[in-house]
Amino acid sequence: MMFNNIDDKKKLLDSKRPLNISELNNLKKYFDVELTYNSNAIEGNTLTITETKVILEDGLTIGKGKSLREHLEVINHKEAIDYIEDIVSKNIDISERVIKDLHYIILKSIDNKNAGEYRQSNVLISGSKHRPVEHFLVKEKMSELLDWYNNNKIVLHPIELAAEFHFRYVYIHPFIDGNGRTARLLMNLILMRNGYPISIIKTENRDEYMKSLEIASTEGNLNDFIDIVKNAVDKSLELYLYILN
Repeated sequence: MMFNNIDDKKKLLDSKRPLNISELNNLKKYFDVELTYNSNAIEGNTLTITETKVILEDGLTIGKGKSLREHLEVINHKEAIDYIEDIVSKNIDISERVIKDLHYIILKSIDNKNAGEYRQSNVLISGSKHRPVEHFLVKEKMSELLDWYNNNKIVLHPIELAAEFHFRYVYIHPFIDGNGRTARLLMNLILMRNGYPISIIKTENRDEYMKSLEIASTEGNLNDFIDIVKNAVDKSLELYLYILN
């Protein structure tokens, strides 16, 4: 897969570093809301983007039929973004500890028993032919995933690496809940470690996103999925360059 066009935009963005504080703050606010809203909406959270912004920026709660869980999903997700940004700034790479800590933040106060703990039972994914590994194999498979990552992080293009890590992670489905959100954040952690901006799978692209993951799971063909991630990265680079011009 060709990434020349994206590589050119990335070089242009790199030439504009370091970004000034007001630009960075503006971009952070925007991406915190956008990523939180879209990633939660993909999983069925009904809060709108405006409601998400109000919760994050004004600290207000939304009345009218919105659950406590939905509020917590917003607050936790923003904290999870802060966590991966902190890890990137400290040059800490992905490890089992990082994955479990990230998952813990996603599910804390929602499901404390399972937050940050690999699943202890088998799971089915509704609407999918793929059956994730049995629970007693999760730890071993996650260890294999990290070996794969460490062996490929200097071989693959960062976008391909991030997309394939996301796919391999959800294929294992290591936790009972919160796998999708965690996968999209880990994908972004890999992108950010390689100097790319946060990239967002939009909720309006949910069907093609899910379909591409299903094709990757059942046929072993990741091209459509990598393409979706590539397009998300491209849009984020465009946005950064727009703000910096």
